[in-house]
Amino acid sequence: MATPKKKKKGKASMFSNKSGRFEIRISGAGGQGVISTGMLLGEAISIGDGKNVSQSQSYGPEARGGATRADIIVSDGDIFFPECHKMDLLVAFTSTAYENYATLAKTDGLIVADASATSIILGQAKTIAVPFIEIAAKKFKKPIVANIIALGFISTYLGIVSKKSIKDAVEDRFAGSAHLKLNMKAIEEGFKLGKEFKNKGAN
Repeated sequence: MATPKKKKKGKASMFSNKSGRFEIRISGAGGQGVISTGMLLGEAISIGDGKNVSQSQSYGPEARGGATRADIIVSDGDIFFPECHKMDLLVAFTSTAYENYATLAKTDGLIVADASATSIILGQAKTIAVPFIEIAAKKFKKPIVANIIALGFISTYLGIVSKKSIKDAVEDRFAGSAHLKLNMKAIEEGFKLGKEFKNKGAN
């Protein structure tokens, strides 16, 4: 497995002052790019930032109240169980995803949810509501890029993945595609949004 790189001085991160296992869950509905979001984030943290990462996914039937999800486990050592038990970070794109998993986040963890998903705040973890879908629809006329905006957001707001690594992962994924330019603009929008929320002291 990859050897973790030393953190740069002065860079704030949710990994700071933590050791061992760090659990991330991304969840939403089919068609929102949840699985690809998890794969991109896992790839960026592992290959780009040099941390030990395991990524898994589940396709729950929405008709029965389930939600599509991707789990990313980051660890200082070997990863023997690749699914979340108590999340350090939950990213929820729908109210169903938020309602299903908010109470499973650690009390000192963080939930980043689309603004449309949080009519009622649940659980003990801090919830931050961000209008990913609204921005994607209004600025890019493509709600599907909400997940890419979210990746940029968590990079600059949380510091759990470097900007370079997540940009490289997105660029590699869409290289040669007609959607490359759109997604690179979306990731930059996410970087900007994350900095704005951070400067406002949303955490």
